[in-house]
Amino acid sequence: MKMDILQALQTVSPVPLEEHMLERPANSKLGDFALPCFPFAKALRKSPVAIAEEIAASVEHPSIRKAEAVNGYVNIFLNRTAITDDILRMILDKSVNYGSSNEGNDGVVTIDLSSPNIAKPFSMGHLRSTVIGNSIAYLLEKNGYKPVKINYIGDWGTQFGKLLTAYRKWGNEEEVRQEPIKTLLRLYIRFHEEAETNPSLNDEGRAAFKALEDGDADALALWEWFKTESLKEFQRIYDLLEVTFDSYNGEAYYNDKMEPIVQELEDKGLLVESDGAMVVELEEGMPPCLIKKSDGATLYATRDLAAAIDRKTNYDFVKSIYVVGNEQSLHFTQVKQVLGKMGHDWASDIVHVPFGLILQGGKKMSTRKGKIVLLEEVLKEAIKLAQKNIEEKNPMLANKSEVAEAVGVGAILFSDLKQHRKHDIEFDLETMLQTEGETGPYVQYAHARANSILRKAGATNSVAIDEVNDHEWETIKLLEQFPHSVKRAAEELDPSVIAKYAVDLAQAFNSFYGNVQVLSDSTNKAYRIALTECVVIVLKESLRLLGMKAPEEM
Repeated sequence: MKMDILQALQTVSPVPLEEHMLERPANSKLGDFALPCFPFAKALRKSPVAIAEEIAASVEHPSIRKAEAVNGYVNIFLNRTAITDDILRMILDKSVNYGSSNEGNDGVVTIDLSSPNIAKPFSMGHLRSTVIGNSIAYLLEKNGYKPVKINYIGDWGTQFGKLLTAYRKWGNEEEVRQEPIKTLLRLYIRFHEEAETNPSLNDEGRAAFKALEDGDADALALWEWFKTESLKEFQRIYDLLEVTFDSYNGEAYYNDKMEPIVQELEDKGLLVESDGAMVVELEEGMPPCLIKKSDGATLYATRDLAAAIDRKTNYDFVKSIYVVGNEQSLHFTQVKQVLGKMGHDWASDIVHVPFGLILQGGKKMSTRKGKIVLLEEVLKEAIKLAQKNIEEKNPMLANKSEVAEAVGVGAILFSDLKQHRKHDIEFDLETMLQTEGETGPYVQYAHARANSILRKAGATNSVAIDEVNDHEWETIKLLEQFPHSVKRAAEELDPSVIAKYAVDLAQAFNSFYGNVQVLSDSTNKAYRIALTECVVIVLKESLRLLGMKAPEEM
């Protein structure tokens, strides 16, 4: 709609117009769009008032009801009835495909997300990468891309030599089978405690990892078992979040793929020695990228170089996205620069999507001594609180457990995704679960309320419109903006665009519901039911793009 109006204005404007020039007034009484003419005054040597009056007097378009010149602005009032008819028919016709585009032209986008370490708890620290990456995948798919979600599991490194040593000394097979992560974490912590008074344990740990690297059968069997048991535990959490992956290729997968990278760097004259280590010098002001330590061991950068080249070879991506915390920004800048120096012009297609921390009481959740906040426990607590709320407000609800899970998990997801991903977020479970304010349950409840209207109304095929009042119009304008919000969220790789949009639409619908008699006004009943159905379609799709469910009753 905005581009149509801009084009209509352009036909009578004495200067070229750009999209950003056309504003949406905060007060709808000032019009649906406004064009400020102050920037044109100097070039045209006329007052903004005169320019606005000339444009307003000349503009014509079927979607424009009237144009007014007010104090240097051209205020545009749209033809509500015609536009409402077009939008509702479009949404009802396209249904869940409303807002979809083929912008991506089926281009593959790899997304590196979640990536927990095996044999360690899935903590709250892994939540953000998981849910932000999952939502980005939905957004890209909605815009015509083919996302490939890669769970780059942390399944290699010296810590596994320590864990193997601890298990052989103090471990119990049955305990690991009963509680894999808790037991393995306990063993790992004990190793470090014992090593404080017995430093030779560290040598044993290094030797155990060397045996693992060299393919020792016993070490490999234990490592595979630890990995299998860890993935089973992680899967319970992924099932709750309803997150799936296309690949679980973790760090170990790249063990045999790093040496060729080192050799290529050497062949191309990019490797230089620095204090016994091998590095690649980068642009001025950037620290060198460390490729090999003085003892010959490879590093994260070496592995990420191998992973990037392997993913390009296997998927031929148009973009390769890494959903990893803010603190890794330098690392990914270095990796991109090294790939560029190697002659890979697709290095510019690598995108780091950084995010902030989860805080509680202003402090990082997992930093309190001896306290790791487990994501699974938080999810279960959220579901339990949601169940309690349902028992108090709607005890006769048929599928209480299912709705409680959707609301509890959704509350945590929405609280994370409504903030711009770069911001730190404060974790407060009770606030997240409130049905008022900018929360997941608030949006879900608006969706359920709209469904309740549809159940009472029965089917209708009519969109016949007598008139469109202010409450209806605010909802209509937001429905029209959904495709633009989807496009913007995908371009900016920012799910908060959709979360904020969903809150705005829920608020507009609740205002409409509170001020308009949807079912009792015989003149406009059919049209208002159609409007309500469109709200259901768009709210449900908005929640889906955030990885959330949309219960029909709450």
